[in-house]
Amino acid sequence: MASPASSQPRGVYAAVLTPLSASYEPDTALFVRQCRWLLDNGCDGLAPLGTTGEANSLSVEQRIRLIEAAAGSGIPMAKFVPGAGSCALADAVKVTKAAVAAGAAGALLLPPFYYKNPSEDGLFAFFSEVIQRVGDARLRLYLYHFPQLSTVPITAGLIARLMKAYPDGTIAGLKDSSGDWANTARLLKEFPGFGVFSGSEEFLLANLRAGGVGCISASTNVTAPLARPVYLAWQEKSADELQKALTEVRLVLQSYPMQAALKQVCAAIHGEPAWLNILPPNRPLPPAQASEIMARLSALPQMKALLGKAATKAA
Repeated sequence: MASPASSQPRGVYAAVLTPLSASYEPDTALFVRQCRWLLDNGCDGLAPLGTTGEANSLSVEQRIRLIEAAAGSGIPMAKFVPGAGSCALADAVKVTKAAVAAGAAGALLLPPFYYKNPSEDGLFAFFSEVIQRVGDARLRLYLYHFPQLSTVPITAGLIARLMKAYPDGTIAGLKDSSGDWANTARLLKEFPGFGVFSGSEEFLLANLRAGGVGCISASTNVTAPLARPVYLAWQEKSADELQKALTEVRLVLQSYPMQAALKQVCAAIHGEPAWLNILPPNRPLPPAQASEIMARLSALPQMKALLGKAATKAA
């Protein structure tokens, strides 16, 4: 496992939510505030504009605006790995170029996901074209494996091919959001030193102990203060109990539509009703579910401090 002093992105990363106005425009000021809050409350880095950030419901221009807003606000780009996924090659290139131009530590790239069962040759050509068209030695690409939504897996064979074609470190790592720990473990064994992030903090401890670099997770928008102690103590026995408490919260959150659930909880934590805005076809939680999730989280001792602050704000 690489030293913690390595410049490679590692640790607890949040798949940052995208706050929206009532007219569904990204709220750049609230976005920057959330990024700062996350870095101040347990996150080592930020991975906006992925699934949690509703990126594929945003235009290329909106995504680039958020990247530039973060860079212009002083958010450290060495801790910033935005998503650049798109079915359109030209769009993936534009967003990736914007990430590199902003000085981001990397870009997280989905495979093109509209056409089903593409060949490995076709996927290799897509990623290779992005790299060639960006044409910048600073590019560090993180592959995004999320077959439940994309239906297009990132296979070990494809990873090996890309790493062989670009041995200079351009292919820097992967986010495994499959929820299949066995898959993550296989990749860690087959590609030692590859920057593999688990897509859920449920697997944070296991990933670190197997040689991974951390997690990029939706629910760390809420659980970052609980995830950080796991990362710091991963070599200690105490980490097992810390992981258990962290997993308990994650399992509550993922039992609801994730973006809506996280926006509901963020609205409570930050006292910002605007967090409830979500792009169609996704919808906010119905009132009964909104009350239920807050009650379930409030019943967990590890969430009392965070939600207690929310209750104080509401009062």
